[in-house]
Amino acid sequence: MDGVHYERKDIRLPHHTAAVSHVAVDIGGSLAKLVYFSKEIGSPDNGGRLNFMNFETDRIDLCIEFIKELKERHERNYVTSPGELCVMATGGGAFKYYDRMKEALGINVLREDEMECLIIGLDWFITQIPNEVFTYSEALPTEFVEPRPDVYPYLLVNIGSGVSMVKVSGPRQFQRVGGTSLGGGTFWGIMSLLTGSQTFDDMLAMADKGDNSGVDLLVGDIYGTDYGKIGLKATTIASTFGKVFKMKRLAERHAAAGGVTLQTESDSDTDPSQFSHEDMSRSLLYAISNNIGQIAYLQSEKHKIKHIYFGGSFIRGHRQTMNTLSYAIRFWSSGEKQAYFLRHEGYLGAVGAFLKRKPETWGRRKSLEDAVASDYAGCRENLRRCATNEERRFGET
Repeated sequence: MDGVHYERKDIRLPHHTAAVSHVAVDIGGSLAKLVYFSKEIGSPDNGGRLNFMNFETDRIDLCIEFIKELKERHERNYVTSPGELCVMATGGGAFKYYDRMKEALGINVLREDEMECLIIGLDWFITQIPNEVFTYSEALPTEFVEPRPDVYPYLLVNIGSGVSMVKVSGPRQFQRVGGTSLGGGTFWGIMSLLTGSQTFDDMLAMADKGDNSGVDLLVGDIYGTDYGKIGLKATTIASTFGKVFKMKRLAERHAAAGGVTLQTESDSDTDPSQFSHEDMSRSLLYAISNNIGQIAYLQSEKHKIKHIYFGGSFIRGHRQTMNTLSYAIRFWSSGEKQAYFLRHEGYLGAVGAFLKRKPETWGRRKSLEDAVASDYAGCRENLRRCATNEERRFGET
């Protein structure tokens, strides 16, 4: 269904046997992320699974209707008083759509602080869920990491429609230290204007096929080679979308010459037909990811933090995005800082809101030896297959 995405990365919780009478939703500017628990009927250990879905916020009524179906299913299967059923809601939409949810669902809607939910969710993923946190590089596309004893401090860079950067000093001890308005919403909005594409996944697919050198002005376009004296390769981006400006100048010269094109060899690569949607998508993805990566490094340097976690629905396990962010942190820190990613990067807030109604130790701490969900291995292998040897560097092709 358009506007709805069913995640395959559910989390098995084999030791939880009690009924769960709530769902959680994190409603952002672009997406509404839903988390709910389902029992495993017929399972030998009577456990269950944590399920994940997202809906485009513009289609919030689909999300509300699905929650209503979950509510009705719960009422059929369990003896529960009406007061026990509730929705744990966070994000800006928890306030914007509060009345609509209350009226449609007829149950309590509890609004939770967005930043607190993000941190609760991330802490739970870091400490409770195996094969969740990983590093990314071309050599090792998905290298899962074990929980560190020194979890804190860390920096959370949450990339949604915009970007928030949060310093976390301990459990539920956090401070928003910065951010940027240039985030996923920027990419989505500009690409909608440039290409007419309406889905984020289509835009990422275009970026996979594109070549940013088709629209970006590179060091090699200016010098004809590397600028070795200051360490810039010919493929380093000198100006994002800079070749579009060159095209405009060429058109102006054409008009000034009375319709006679004065074309030189250096102008031959400014033909408008070469500015493909795929190239523009790759260029814009690099520009936004590079910008976020550098700001994240500067914030981590300012606050003396070595470990940086990237979350939010902008990432979506996309290899170019993760590689650019990861390389940015390594490049600017000379390898002293580390970027981390998560399999459920878009659901930190929703999981945090879900956990607000459960004990803090509710998770899989006692079952780390259990096999992870059946799709984990497949997901990891797919990411490895997606990795290529083509060079993707910070500020480069």
